[in-house]
Amino acid sequence: MKNYFKTAWKATWKYKQVSMINIVGLSVGMTAAVFMLLWVQNEISYDAYHPNADNIYRITNTIQVSRDDKWKWEKSPMPLAAAAQKGIPEIEKTAMLSPAVYNPVTFNINNEVFTEKQGAYVTNNWFNLFHYDFMQGGPDAFFKNPFSLVLSETKAKKYFGDGNAVGKTMRIDSVNYTVQAVIKDNPATSSFQYDVLLPLDAMMADSNMRKNSDNWDNYNFITFLQLHAGASPAVVGKKITAVITKNTKNNTATATLQPLKGMYFETGLQSTYMPHADKKIVYIFSIFAVLLIVTACINYINLTTARASLRVKEISIRKIAGAKRRQLFMQFIAECVLVSIISLCITLTLLKVLLPWFNQLTEKNFLLPLTSPGLWKVLGGTLVFATVVNSIYPAALLSSFNPISIFRGVNLLRVKDATLRKGLVVFQFTLSVMLIVCSIVIFKQLHFIQNTNPGYSRSQIITLQVPFRTHTKLSDGVKKNLIQIMQQQLLAKSSVTGCTLAHEPIVNVSSTNAGSADWDGRPKDFKPTVSQLATDADYQKIFGLQLQAGRWFDDQHPADKHNFILNETAVRQFNMHKPVLGQRFTFHRDTGRVIAVVKDFYYQSMHSKIGPLIIFNNKGWAPYIFIKTAPGNAKAAIKDIETVWKDFLPGDAINYAFLDDTFNNLYKSDLKVSSLILLFAVIVIIISAMGLFALAAFTTGQRTREIGIRKVLGATAQSIAMLVTRDFVKLVAIAIVIASPIAWWAMSKWLEDFAYRVTISWWIFIAAGAAALLIALATISFQAIKSAWANPVESLRSE
Repeated sequence: MKNYFKTAWKATWKYKQVSMINIVGLSVGMTAAVFMLLWVQNEISYDAYHPNADNIYRITNTIQVSRDDKWKWEKSPMPLAAAAQKGIPEIEKTAMLSPAVYNPVTFNINNEVFTEKQGAYVTNNWFNLFHYDFMQGGPDAFFKNPFSLVLSETKAKKYFGDGNAVGKTMRIDSVNYTVQAVIKDNPATSSFQYDVLLPLDAMMADSNMRKNSDNWDNYNFITFLQLHAGASPAVVGKKITAVITKNTKNNTATATLQPLKGMYFETGLQSTYMPHADKKIVYIFSIFAVLLIVTACINYINLTTARASLRVKEISIRKIAGAKRRQLFMQFIAECVLVSIISLCITLTLLKVLLPWFNQLTEKNFLLPLTSPGLWKVLGGTLVFATVVNSIYPAALLSSFNPISIFRGVNLLRVKDATLRKGLVVFQFTLSVMLIVCSIVIFKQLHFIQNTNPGYSRSQIITLQVPFRTHTKLSDGVKKNLIQIMQQQLLAKSSVTGCTLAHEPIVNVSSTNAGSADWDGRPKDFKPTVSQLATDADYQKIFGLQLQAGRWFDDQHPADKHNFILNETAVRQFNMHKPVLGQRFTFHRDTGRVIAVVKDFYYQSMHSKIGPLIIFNNKGWAPYIFIKTAPGNAKAAIKDIETVWKDFLPGDAINYAFLDDTFNNLYKSDLKVSSLILLFAVIVIIISAMGLFALAAFTTGQRTREIGIRKVLGATAQSIAMLVTRDFVKLVAIAIVIASPIAWWAMSKWLEDFAYRVTISWWIFIAAGAAALLIALATISFQAIKSAWANPVESLRSE
């Protein structure tokens, strides 16, 4: 073995250029592949770290809200957990969670207000069901006193430094809570990324909240179950359905059990408070990672087999001296392993250097400790795969030479070897063309999203959210008076040009209703699901909505408190008789008239088709204030907003965002995927170009005498350059033909996720093919020009 690696080192050093291309290409490919595999491993291992993860489920409830619509909820009624555990023997444990989304945990420390958005209320069995590492304190004291809390390690350091946080008090609203424990930050693969945990009993201390939560018809809590080993989730789901049917007026609810480890990839939920991902993207990037390694390995295979003729004497003499094929085979395996190990060392360095950038790109917090088993699984698997793919065919080919045939002058390289190399080059450029097409289509779709007129204006608008607990505690009269005074104060600022109210941001209206809308001529069995938006009289002016007919709400018309505005889709789907304006319309048991039809606008992501929207005038149901700022005065407007906020809501932390940022967040995952695909395309093209460069250099070197004779016989430099490039251009052309239909199919599937999408035009494939050709020509042009201008005397002197 020592001799194998010693000889391998000499061979690697002797062919420096080829070795450098192999090592650099393999290092870059392995680095990109490892990053992708780390991301894939992170995605598929969500919530798998809990000891009993295989037996833990979340209750999912599907409600038949109308003849044609079903709603799928991740929440359940609060009494369900106790009733199910009591009546269903297959259930071992239950636990409930209520994320503090609408009522984020707000600490008041030294008269400074801090809002922790990642907070949740949990029941007593929570720490028995799920795994947490306690660094200080424990769960027992946490549940003895309802006014207790658990902090994550990060938040404990934020508020108390490196000292002991247990026993310290923190004020939430007007109540002092005691820190009973500090837990280690949950891993990145956890669905429960909460920094502050509080007992559910603290929430239930509010009598109104308890009364509302005890209602079987209110689905407000995420409920988890641990089943006994061998219990059937399907059977338990039917039994839970029976419990719900027995205790609620709603007999259309159907309960099923969602496995904890599959929760991350769950789809179809009406709304969710947990992180989710698309499993198709995981499959795609798994394939990408493998293709990256294969692309890098193709360079090694092509260059090793192409240069085989340079080692025929060495191999033949070894065989004549007694070397067996197995020994030669191991020799070439050792050369491959050496290149792979050197590449792995460079890969580790690149991983360390590029990790912060990768974390920023993916918005994850990957760590790469050298003691991590997960890291070495990915690295070891990548190394073994690269070594096997790289070594088998070259080693088998190089160890199979017949030395007598070689010394008699028989050509070493058979037709099938050259054909294989050409096929591998075609594969590389097929992948390159596919990725160029994908990058163009994705960029075109995202550009379409960013530049398509959504039907409203979102620039220079700041969203200000009044805390839900403040909003709900105030009576309608007090609330209305407070909001009106805040509006007046904001409008008095020179940095503010307008102000309006709504119950949700216009870019993503998620609130829906089923069965409450009624109008003259509605079929009795037609109860459509509609989106709903509560606004005020200034809403149209601030957002620039266009009316097809009628007028907007007007504070001077008292009846407008009961009137409605419909979008074009609602009028069309409701099949309302003409004229629409002035017709009776009932919604939320309030009857008024249709006073306007607003032109359709994108009130949700372009992944969803525009549906029926009902707009009504209700300031009491509108916790969001939208502030239009004067051009160039955003910073001044923020200072003015903070001043007004402190005057009216000093006990609440301010929560504002630019509407443009809220809009962009709708497509954050699409942007991540597009960035990773673009990066993948660049890496594949670079690796392919490196291999093509080395192959072109070798090919021209093999044809040096032929080129010299052609020049002596009068061939021009242009014809020589064309001779060198012609074969490679043919290979790229074949790759374009193969890649185009595959890329068209893949992008058609991707675009199906968008209700509004671009078309895949023919020019995209022309552009991708032209780009691949230009890259190939640029890569081999140096060798072509060098060969064309070479002095033929130099190549023929030794003949």
